[in-house]
Amino acid sequence: MTDPSLPQQEPEQIEPILPPHFLRDPVHLLAFGFGSGAVNRAPGTWGSLAAIPLYWLLFWLPGPVYWIAIVGFFLLGIWLCGKTARDLKVHDHGGIVWDEFVGMWIVLGLHPQTLEGVLIAFVAFRFFDVLKPWPISWIDRHTPGGLGIMIDDVIAGFMAMALVYVVDQTLIPFAL
Repeated sequence: MTDPSLPQQEPEQIEPILPPHFLRDPVHLLAFGFGSGAVNRAPGTWGSLAAIPLYWLLFWLPGPVYWIAIVGFFLLGIWLCGKTARDLKVHDHGGIVWDEFVGMWIVLGLHPQTLEGVLIAFVAFRFFDVLKPWPISWIDRHTPGGLGIMIDDVIAGFMAMALVYVVDQTLIPFAL
């Protein structure tokens, strides 16, 4: 029972509880970043971190093959995220982090050679993904479905990539 003399607060936005065995479906497992998006706090951050070890598998691909793979993961993500959102009946459930994976792989496409470079790429991506400066915020609000879930993180990835490149070339070289 609430005390009427205390100021009432807005209820927190709580993500719907995942149905039992939800992550047993391979589509949902991928959309939730192999389970990294199922973390209660900051699932996007955990998803972005989970993308890094998989990046080390992609790192060895020749440049053009790397970017073809990223385009393929983006197109796959449109379907994965769209289907998972429909199954959950939530447009962009916070636990859907395949978009963070692709966004991270974009900024990491600069192929930093040091752990510091990877960490700078991570921070830059999270900066743009969380703050969603224009045009990211506008596109995020106006693009439906799986494409809408994916595209804002793709743009955040490219904006982070540009920032990391400029910082590396002008201020703090860290072996890109």
